[in-house]
Amino acid sequence: MGDKANAHPGAAGRATAADHPASVRNVVLVGHSGSGKTTLVEALALTAGAVNRAGRVEDGGTVSDYDEIEHRQQRSVQLSLVPVEWDGIKVNVLDTPGYADFVGELRAGLRAADAALFVVSASDGVDGSTRMVWEECAAVGMPRAIVITHLEAARADYEEMTRICAAAFGGDDPDAVLPLYLPLHGPPGPDGHAPVTGLIGLLSQKLFDYSTGERKESEPDPERLPLIEEARNRLIEGIISESEDETLMDRYLGGESIDVKTLIEDLERAVARGVFFPVLAAAPAADGARQGLGTIELLELVTRGFPTPLEREAPRVTTVDGKPRELKLCDPDGPLVAEVVKTASDPYVGRVSMVRVFSGTLRPDATVHVSGHGLADRGHEDHDVDERIGALSAPFGKQQRTLTHCIAGDLASVAKLSRAETGDTLSAKDDPLLMEPWQMPDPLLPLAIQAHSKADEDKLSQGLSRLVAEDPTMRLEQNQDTHQVVLWCLGEAHADVALERLRSRYGVQVDVIPHKVSLRETFADKSTGRGRHVKQSGGHGQYAICEIEVEPLPGGSGIEFVDKVIGGAVPRQFIPSVEKGVRAQAAKGVAAGYPLIDIRVTLLDGKAHSVDSSDAAFQTAGALALREAAADVRIHLLEPVAEVAVLVGDDYVGAVMSDLSGRRGRVLGTEQTSGARTLVRAEVPEFEIGRYAVDLRSLSHGTARFNRTYARHEPMPPQIAERIREEARDAS
Repeated sequence: MGDKANAHPGAAGRATAADHPASVRNVVLVGHSGSGKTTLVEALALTAGAVNRAGRVEDGGTVSDYDEIEHRQQRSVQLSLVPVEWDGIKVNVLDTPGYADFVGELRAGLRAADAALFVVSASDGVDGSTRMVWEECAAVGMPRAIVITHLEAARADYEEMTRICAAAFGGDDPDAVLPLYLPLHGPPGPDGHAPVTGLIGLLSQKLFDYSTGERKESEPDPERLPLIEEARNRLIEGIISESEDETLMDRYLGGESIDVKTLIEDLERAVARGVFFPVLAAAPAADGARQGLGTIELLELVTRGFPTPLEREAPRVTTVDGKPRELKLCDPDGPLVAEVVKTASDPYVGRVSMVRVFSGTLRPDATVHVSGHGLADRGHEDHDVDERIGALSAPFGKQQRTLTHCIAGDLASVAKLSRAETGDTLSAKDDPLLMEPWQMPDPLLPLAIQAHSKADEDKLSQGLSRLVAEDPTMRLEQNQDTHQVVLWCLGEAHADVALERLRSRYGVQVDVIPHKVSLRETFADKSTGRGRHVKQSGGHGQYAICEIEVEPLPGGSGIEFVDKVIGGAVPRQFIPSVEKGVRAQAAKGVAAGYPLIDIRVTLLDGKAHSVDSSDAAFQTAGALALREAAADVRIHLLEPVAEVAVLVGDDYVGAVMSDLSGRRGRVLGTEQTSGARTLVRAEVPEFEIGRYAVDLRSLSHGTARFNRTYARHEPMPPQIAERIREEARDAS
């Protein structure tokens, strides 16, 4: 690492196809919006020689030229890949959005990576959503490190921020989160603020000065050594406590001086095992400088401390019919198993898929089998087809650099996979396999849309299908009850990006309309009705009379039809016609146009004509009888009620429960969980939680999440029901 006594080995610049998994590192950058992830990626690319001093790639553009929407919104909205090379190692840097609405892109990045770099702003600290992602990584044992940015801020305090990180990420063992370096401050400016100009290596006790734009290594002045002694001793103890050499601690406590080489080797092993989490610092290069502060140290940590793909266990693999399949770990010569971790559309190339290869080697123009992914409930069809892939490339900003192959452990962009979507598995066509999908958050914010014009209507279906193919966190619903097209999103920003992509990328203009909740109707009491359909207009007429009784049933009963006709008053062949007419009218509703449910309809009597009675006549009579019965009784409007489970930090439990009560919710109970969080269970009318995904995020400062499942329909309050009836009358 950069803390070693020797100088850094130098940069190798642009990344090419890797030849062995051991020469690949896949690292994902995690952090809240504004923490400086994208700036850090650009700084690493500059230090590695992949861009010039102006931050430009050699064929134009910058590494942050990813998406026109990102430029307009001034924030990352999608996962991006920047491959660089350092000391003969290909480093695939995955930059993820920090905004909670794009957590699907973050999960994809975690799937594709073998280690995570948590980016924390020295001026903003650690937010709740970053803590939650840390816990996700801990649950799967992913190696992690922390890099502190924005050291130039006037109120930045590196030492205090390392303590905050230890408290936030260390859990029961804060000594597992320790800094490898201390900041080296330059002379104070006119405002009294002393800028950070370099780093002090705690293990090597050397100075790394970046004030000239390139790192210069030197020995510290003797008076500095006592200042770093406490931090150095604590770091050594933290490393030794995680060492696999059980004798090392006894030797250290016995007064033996452990050499730096041994400490660094133990540090690297502890980081790779995911039991020690070093803290580093980084800052972008100044104008004209070649290296940003701390970027060499960071690249050396990634290449020497983070694990290779050979050390990661691949997700579970089965045959397409579900039989387990054992694979040799990350074998370039093994059967092909790759996964689409991101899908994007390029206006010139078409669909481009970012792929992580877990086994085998992917080559251009090969025919692969596409197995898909179990998200049919979100509008993503399952796939079981063969496709020929196009060119392989390494993305770099808007540029695509051609690759000859992509081995197990590496990532690449694949062109012309017209059927494959995010989450699909690519395998050999004669040996189709399927990878277990990663967990995706449920989209819980509904966005009802309609085409702006007839021309847009013709393009809407194709545009929506391409949109959801890119984003598995989005669900497309064609609601049969409300006849609305609904895009279910993760939040308002997610919805805004979806609308913008429909407009700018697929040429579809849509209007957002109020989202309708699927209501139902039912009878409050027993009632009777008579349906009389008698018409004579020359030739065969229409004659049908029926009398029915309607009574309410318990929730979930549906519609029962009972025949109690005596003496053949309604001929046997026309009784199904009456039932058909009743059910057709029930589907249309009898009060406000919503389906009628949970009733028993009993056919009591009727009349027929030997010539003029018909199937159609008795269907009409049955419908008229149900409408007459409804006219003489109170009709309940039923609203759907959802069972909601909210996982929230203990500090916000009271606010969440109060908010749920204000939404006509019934709190069913609470349950304490790990990590100082509480699970709140409640039943809430769906009318009240249309925007709950947005409101809960605001209420809990982004630290809570929830899910909901349909429980039942139940009568809504009379005043709300009357308002809806009035709206239905005004619309008719």
